[in-house]
Amino acid sequence: MAGLLAGAAPVARAQGRWPERPVRLIVGYPAGGPTDFAARILQEPLQQAWGQPLVIENRAGASQVIASEAVARAAPDGYTLFLAASTHTSNPAIHPRLPYDTLADFTPVVIIYSSPSVLFTGADQPYRTAQDVVEAARRQPGVAFASSGNGSSGHFALEMFRRKAGIEITHVAYRGAAPALQDVVGGRVPFTFSTLSGAVGLARQGKLRALAIAASHRVETLPDVSTLAEVGLEIPDTSPWYSIMGPARLPEPIVRRITADVQALLRRPDFARRIVEQGGVIEGAGPEEFAERIRREIAANIEVARAANIRIE
Repeated sequence: MAGLLAGAAPVARAQGRWPERPVRLIVGYPAGGPTDFAARILQEPLQQAWGQPLVIENRAGASQVIASEAVARAAPDGYTLFLAASTHTSNPAIHPRLPYDTLADFTPVVIIYSSPSVLFTGADQPYRTAQDVVEAARRQPGVAFASSGNGSSGHFALEMFRRKAGIEITHVAYRGAAPALQDVVGGRVPFTFSTLSGAVGLARQGKLRALAIAASHRVETLPDVSTLAEVGLEIPDTSPWYSIMGPARLPEPIVRRITADVQALLRRPDFARRIVEQGGVIEGAGPEEFAERIRREIAANIEVARAANIRIE
């Protein structure tokens, strides 16, 4: 969101009668992960703004489908919110049956931040640019790319990259980002698309080399690394994002208040710095822009999933 870091502003104070009791924030992934991090950094300042506890509830499993279902079935009274990750828009593309309607059963509120997918190779590898990767794949069709799992954001990014570059690759799906990155660092797999937040530590240690950003613009954490678009390999932005959503028919005054509170936080340099240091990019998109992004991403993900036969049974 342009200009969010232009200056500090106090967190907006809750007005009216909401909230009169603790607010539950459901997270679809275990404690300690990047989605949980997004919830935890919000907890204290939003409690101060609302004058009520913000209770974080981790309901991990099935790429946040379990958590999504719980939110979809909750009363739209503002006391059950969803710390939703961008798998919300990839799940409809890869799951044949979901126990909720991704569009109709939720209220988009605000995107907190995103973390771009980055094309990485091991520091000991000879590759320096995304074009080097394309040339290597043309010399050796079927070159291996690691991802954190079938249907992950990295999987979608590498499939989009493969289609754009016109190359053949072999997808190696791991159970999580950590083992995938370790095998890239160790040279067992030459390439991966990984979220910057998941790989920033290894990059700072000099164990990974970033070759290109799969996003619409460069990022502060890697200012010298070009985007894929800059080298003629533009793909749809697959940056995972972290957001607040609610059940369908969440009252507009509550939606606007939450949006204003989060946007005010994102304008605070101390708060924003914590996100940037974790490889995040400040967002702040409100309900209308967020809803449009969801529709756009679902359509793009369905197209890629069909072309690449990405499915979770």
